[in-house]
Amino acid sequence: MKMRKTTAIILAAGQGKRMNSAVRKQYLLIAGKPVLYYSLKAFEESLIDDIVLVAGNGEIDFCQKEIVEKYGISKVRTVTAGGKERYHSVAYGLAAVKWDCDYVFIHDGARPFINASIIERAFLCVQETAACVVGMPVKDTIKLADKDGYVESTPNRSDVWQIQTPQVFEKKLIATAYEKLIAQEKQLDAANVSITDDAMVVEYFMQKPIKLIEGSYENIKITTPEDLKMAELFLNV
Repeated sequence: MKMRKTTAIILAAGQGKRMNSAVRKQYLLIAGKPVLYYSLKAFEESLIDDIVLVAGNGEIDFCQKEIVEKYGISKVRTVTAGGKERYHSVAYGLAAVKWDCDYVFIHDGARPFINASIIERAFLCVQETAACVVGMPVKDTIKLADKDGYVESTPNRSDVWQIQTPQVFEKKLIATAYEKLIAQEKQLDAANVSITDDAMVVEYFMQKPIKLIEGSYENIKITTPEDLKMAELFLNV
C-alpha cells in the first residue's frame, strides 16, 4: 500500500494590523519563543512529511535563520515569499510544492496551539473526504444582520461552527481550485466576492462538499493583544 505524502503550508506573511505592534504578530514572543515557532514545532513533531513556510516579503532570510535553523525545524523544505492577500500567499505556497504530495495542510502561523491530535484527525478525515476543515461549534448565539444593522435571522446555534486551521485537501483538488481563483480574481473583485478561507475556494470553484472536524477551543488565532495574553495563560496552565 502506497504511503500517503503530506505537506503543511504554514502562512506567516500577514501584517497583523490589529495587534498595534511594530513587530508582526507571528514574531511576537509567547513564553520566550515566537508565535510562529509553536505551529512549526507541532507540525515538525507530527505525521507531516514536509513543510512550506510562507514568509513576508523581505523576511525569508530572517525566518530561515532565526526560526527554522535556530529551533531545528528540519521538515521545512523551503521558505517562500507571500503575496498581497492571504489567498495569494496560499497560491505561492502551493506553487512551491514541487515534490510528490498527496495531501496539503494549510495552517495559519498565528495559531500556535495546533496539536498532533488535531493533525491526526484531519489526516484521517481527508483520506475519506478529500476536503476537510478544522473548527468548533460556536458557544454564543449568532445573529445575522441586515444592511441597516437590524437582526435578520437567528441560525440554530448547533448548526454554526467557528472555522479554524488547518484546512486539509487532496493536493490536486486544492491546486486546481487556486489556479481557477488566480485566473478569475479580477472578475471576483468586480463582483465584490471576498475569499476568506481555503474551503471557500474549493466550495466556489470545485463545488466540493467540505467536511467539518473538531479542532479545539484553544486553537486560537493571535490577532489582538488580548489573544497574546490568552496564549500566555494557556501555556501556564
